[in-house]
This record gives sequence, C-alpha cells and structure tokens, in this order.
Amino acid sequence: MTKDMTTGSPLKIILLFSIPVLLGNLFQQFYNMVDTIIVGRYLGEEALAAVGSTGCLMFLVLGFANGIAQGFGVMVSHAFGAKDFRLLRHYVALSLILTLIISLLLTIPTVTASRLLLAWMHTPENIIAMADAYIKVIFAGILLTMAYNVVSGILRGIGDSRTPLYFLILSSVLNIILDVVLIVYTGLGTAGAAYATIIAQGVSAVLCFFYMYRKYEILRTRREDYYLDSAGVKNMLAIGVPMALNYSITAIGTMIMQSAVNVFGSSVVAAFTAASKVSNIATQSMPTLGTAMATYCGQNLGAGKYDRIYAGMRQGLFLCFGAAAAAAAICIFGGRFIVSWFVSNPSEEIFSSAMQYLTIASWFFLPLAMIFLYRNALQGLDQGLIPMLSGVIELACRFGVIALVPASTGFFGVCFADPAAWVGAGIPLFITYLLWEHRMKQRHKAA
Repeated sequence: MTKDMTTGSPLKIILLFSIPVLLGNLFQQFYNMVDTIIVGRYLGEEALAAVGSTGCLMFLVLGFANGIAQGFGVMVSHAFGAKDFRLLRHYVALSLILTLIISLLLTIPTVTASRLLLAWMHTPENIIAMADAYIKVIFAGILLTMAYNVVSGILRGIGDSRTPLYFLILSSVLNIILDVVLIVYTGLGTAGAAYATIIAQGVSAVLCFFYMYRKYEILRTRREDYYLDSAGVKNMLAIGVPMALNYSITAIGTMIMQSAVNVFGSSVVAAFTAASKVSNIATQSMPTLGTAMATYCGQNLGAGKYDRIYAGMRQGLFLCFGAAAAAAAICIFGGRFIVSWFVSNPSEEIFSSAMQYLTIASWFFLPLAMIFLYRNALQGLDQGLIPMLSGVIELACRFGVIALVPASTGFFGVCFADPAAWVGAGIPLFITYLLWEHRMKQRHKAA
C-alpha cells in the first residue's frame, strides 16, 4: 500500500517505512554473503579473495546505476507528494526508458574492460582470472540489477517499502538454490556465483514490475506517457546523476582502499573482504535511514510541508546515535564469529587483520551514519551539488591517508583511511543542511 509521509508522527512514519527497507537491505547483503560463504567454503581462500577483490569495482559501476535509480525514485516522491498523478505516470515511464538506455551504455564498456580494471587495482596474479570471471557476468547483468532498483525506487517513492522486500525474499531463496547448483554441482567456479546473483535479481525485477503495474492504478502508464521531453529528462537526471556520481566517487575511494590492501597478499585481502562483509551487515540501518529520509523529505518538499522536514531531520539525527552504537557492538563483540562464516578454517592472521579493521572502524560509525542521513535528505530536497562534492572530499581524505601513512604501519595505518573519509565527508553535509534549514525558516518568516 502507498504511504503518505506528509501526515502523522515523523518518527513513527520514518520507522515504519524503514523496517521493510532495512530487511530488504539485509537480504541484499544476504545475496552477496551467500555467494561469499559458498565460494569461500567450496572453492577456497583464493576464490574468496577473488570475489572480494571485485567489491569496490562492482560498487563503482552498480553504485552509479543504482544512484540513478534512487534519483528517479526521488522525483516520483515529489510528484506523489504534490498529488500530480499525470506527472507521476510520466516520471515512471521516463524512468523505464532511461533505465534501458543507461544500462546499455554501462554494460558494453565494463564487460570489455573488466580485466584491465582489475589489473589497474593490483589484483594479485593468483586470483585475477577468477575475479574477472565473476565481475564480467555481474556487469553483463547490469540491466537486470538496475531494473529491480528502479522499480523498487518507484514503489518507495509512493511510500510502499514492503513490496520490494517481499520479492527480494523470494529471489534470495532462488539465489541460494542457484548458488549451490551453479557453484557446487556444475563447476562454474566464481562465475556461478555471479550467474546466481543476476538471475535472482532479474526474477525479482520482473515480478516487482508486474505487481506494481497491476496493483497501483496511479503507476499504470499509458502509451502517451512514454516520451522524452527535455524538461522531464533534465529533472530526472538533475537528481539522479549527482546521486550516481556520488556513489561512483565513493567507489573510486574504495578502489583506492582495495588497491592499498591488495599489496599485502591474498590472506589480508581475504581478511579485509570478510571484515567488509561484517561491517556492511552491521551498518545496514544507516543506508536504510538514508533511503527513508530521501523519500520523507521528497514527499514533504513536494507538499510544501517544511516544518515536518525539520522535525523529521531532528528525529533522524537521534536515530543515527542508536544505529552507530548497535553497529559498533556487532563488529566488536560478534566480528570474529561472523568472519568465520566466510572462510573455512581461517588462520589467526585472517582473524587478526579482520578484527583490526573492524575495531578501528567502529569508533567512527556515528559520522558514517550522519553521512547517510544528511546526504540522502539533501538529495531529496533537490540539493544535489554538496552531496556530490562531499564524495570528492571523501575520496581525497581516503587517498590522503593511504598516500601519507608511513609504510611501517602496514595494514594498521590503511585501516584509518575509511574513518578519515567519513569524518571529512560528513562535515560539509551537516553544515549544508543547517544552512538550508536556516534559509528556509527565514524565507517563510519573511513571507
């Protein structure tokens, strides 16, 4: 069902919207986690390192695609909040057209250049072939991945955060079955894990689309809704491109981080891969909050209800503290146990390196939570420039630590690159939102 986020208690609405999104994000992580666990246990430590070494490269490309998709969802939330259903249908149609065009433009060069990019990242020779086999298939399925995220973004834009979750649960079960069949029984190796992921994403996208079309009349597009108009394309891309570039800039930073880790050998790469999985699981409440705030701010901006935006942001900041504390507890007290899920008979070196990263990162989870809150809120408020620039600052901070940290500190020094990036990116976002709120209050007071 649709959820109008322009009425009712802001905290209650944000939490009710966030719970299905959180479960969806956890299942999204579950996709990758199942791949990683089965790869690590059935194909070995080198295969685990191979799949893990593609993470930031995958984030670079799919993050760009999914950022575009989220931007489309924000425009849908604006039209829904304003109750302009004709414009809403056009935005839905335009989202589907642009999804097809953008996914094709991304697929061809990424599939062609995948091995070159892995080599540029200093991927160890003993795992680069397995890494390339995995990432090529993932890139070939960009259309399926992006289609699911676009349809999910449209549904969330009208307040329905449950439907994407239901279909994602269904496809997660399919993903597990396909993982076992394609990795364990067919001998496809790391490519089998990738095939399982994109097939499951494709099934989820198709089912979600047909449900959306049959369930919601306001989203049921007609032939006259499908046209490329300069104003519509400009509005969609004005939100989508900054969000996409922000993902990509962040991904470039993680690629730099991965390149720095790769020089320490496959054992440290495997440890960092497992630790990253633990961190991603523990911090899923943070992007969940960000998704909720983008929709919440978008709908209320469309409805012109600024006081609700201010109140919702105050509640969101309160939730950041809880999210950071919970994530730190999971990493510090449960990190070693969760790391053991991903590697069969892990060595003490793997445990030590993984826990070193998790312990350092845990102290800086509050700035990370605030990044998701303020970056997504500003994007929902049509303030896309500073969030994109914050990504540049994040990249510069991460690169600066890696470049300047003494070589004698080894992996320990590299572990501070992510925290430095989170602090550096969070400050301008926080200041920008405060200035926006002050400016809006002054404008409405004068009126």
